[in-house]
Amino acid sequence: MADDVSSADATEVANYVILSDIRELLEKESLREIGHQAVWSVSSCKQGYGVNSLRDNSLETYWQSDGTQPHMVNVQFKQKTTIHSVGVYTDYKADESYTPSRLSVSVGNDFNDLSEVEQVEVNEPSGWVWIKLPNQVGDKPIRTFMAQISVLQNHQNGRDTHMRQIKVFASTKDTTSIDYMISGCRLPMFSSVEAAMFSTIR
Repeated sequence: MADDVSSADATEVANYVILSDIRELLEKESLREIGHQAVWSVSSCKQGYGVNSLRDNSLETYWQSDGTQPHMVNVQFKQKTTIHSVGVYTDYKADESYTPSRLSVSVGNDFNDLSEVEQVEVNEPSGWVWIKLPNQVGDKPIRTFMAQISVLQNHQNGRDTHMRQIKVFASTKDTTSIDYMISGCRLPMFSSVEAAMFSTIR
């Protein structure tokens, strides 16, 4: 996957890529982050190390689970949303046995009908684990109300887990975005009807 990724800081293994900096990949793959459109929750957390640490754009903070495996991060969208890939930042050098070694991504309408679409095994990752999700029947990208990222196993059989950041990506070429042509001028693509409403003067 991602055969055009040539960064010296990228390591490609099976169905995922590990990168020290994900920004170059996003530009090459024409991706945008859509996690802000969702409601996030976790299966458990140690006090002070909750779900907000996954979305604070800091690689120094982390979510720490506090329970039995699997440990789950739930991403719920208000409307059916196209998802291209998921990025998880882990740091084996700092977190050791708290670092995930086996991750899965499931999608569905809600908690009751989730189906696993991808599972990866990683070896001592320090960086962004970028997981590209498979297309559905007809080579169409996945569209879902919910995604769940699960830690199925940690390194050294560790019980609880650390994840420092999670990003959810969609293609900038997604046809569900709104593209307007007004007076022969092409306006930028908007990701929502609400944003597009402010593109014209009434």
